[in-house]
Amino acid sequence: MVNVKEVPADLLIEKLTEEFSKNDKIKVPEWAEFLKSGVHREKSWVQEDWYYRRLASTLRKVYVRGNIGIQRLSEEYGGKKDGGSKPYHPASGSRSIVRHVLNELQDLGLLVKKETGRSVSPVGEAMLQKASKQVMESLSEKQVELKKYL
Repeated sequence: MVNVKEVPADLLIEKLTEEFSKNDKIKVPEWAEFLKSGVHREKSWVQEDWYYRRLASTLRKVYVRGNIGIQRLSEEYGGKKDGGSKPYHPASGSRSIVRHVLNELQDLGLLVKKETGRSVSPVGEAMLQKASKQVMESLSEKQVELKKYL
């Protein structure tokens, strides 16, 4: 069985992004095109599918990190803030976006809310396992030595 942590994150997120974009239950909010990812950014997103990509990335992060809350996730999505001639300092990402994404994943049944934060539900874990297996199968076609992980 393929472990989610063994699969390259970028390929897994790409696969999950495709699955989320095909899902009719997910509606991208109208205000999403005007957002920045935090105070450390100067411009909004360039990618058209950033919302689905953030859903996939958040689902993977919650799986890897375990119980995690809004503040910790916003720090994960943060960056360094440009203060002009002043030195760079860390800045958190937008907690509003994180909160909205977590609520969306929770409404889909992929996350479960607990006292200590949110964790992946059995449905979400099955989705991650299925996607990671598909990614590993496509990788093993190119690299034969990866077939032992299937």
